[in-house]
Amino acid sequence: MGQFKQNRWYHMNTRASALMLTGVFVLVILGFYGAGLLIPQEAVSTDFIHAKQPPSWQHLFGTDNLGRDLLMRTLKGMSVSVTVGIVASCISALIGVLIGIAAAAGSRFLDSVISWVIDLMMGIPHTVLIILISFALGRGLRGLLAGIAATHWTSLARLIRGEVMQLRSQHYIAVSRRMGKSGSWIMLHHFLPQLAPQFLAGLVLMFPHAILHEAAISFLGYGLPPEQPAVGIILAESMTYLSSGMWWMAVFPGMVLVLMVWLIDRLGETLRQLLA
Repeated sequence: MGQFKQNRWYHMNTRASALMLTGVFVLVILGFYGAGLLIPQEAVSTDFIHAKQPPSWQHLFGTDNLGRDLLMRTLKGMSVSVTVGIVASCISALIGVLIGIAAAAGSRFLDSVISWVIDLMMGIPHTVLIILISFALGRGLRGLLAGIAATHWTSLARLIRGEVMQLRSQHYIAVSRRMGKSGSWIMLHHFLPQLAPQFLAGLVLMFPHAILHEAAISFLGYGLPPEQPAVGIILAESMTYLSSGMWWMAVFPGMVLVLMVWLIDRLGETLRQLLA
């Protein structure tokens, strides 16, 4: 009895810690995102008098080649990257759920075809496929969103497929069918409540990958236009000046990108613990 109480107390403490960490991660991420949205355009305007200045109390991240404050531009660019990541991840997660349900609930032939497509998509490097899709759609925001959304659904689709196939074999599903419940009723009352935690955790874990791919594709010149203050574009512009010793143009924006990706990744892990 004492061992049971101890295990229960440990489980409650672990869950409370995970819940607290989730709240902290959400607040920090929203802080970064909100700060970028609230920064006015005048704060990142050109100022050639203060161009290429190293970090100081006036400009904590220094300035770029056009005299723009790198801290303000990085935060504003991070909000753009997060927005692109949110939209692309939501679209990709929805695609993954629909395809996963179709593979598990459909015919054996449909399941084989979808599984083959998933294996094919997972066998192609995401960066290459995103570049091809973005280039085919004329680059820019539309091509970038389509490329990220079309390449990140495979893992979630495979997870949802396995979950649905496991749920189909449950006794209460068979009982519902014998009671005359329709397939849509079973999907709404039995499948979707069980799939919601996997969908939410998969969506959050997909988010950092979408942000990194957005930054990578924009860095290579196939994503957002150069006038857009995205982190990938800031890093691409900094490459010209690294050999001149202007390290701050790449180091600080890169650190903010890594920090944001790490925070979202940790949020996904703690969220998965809470939903387990």
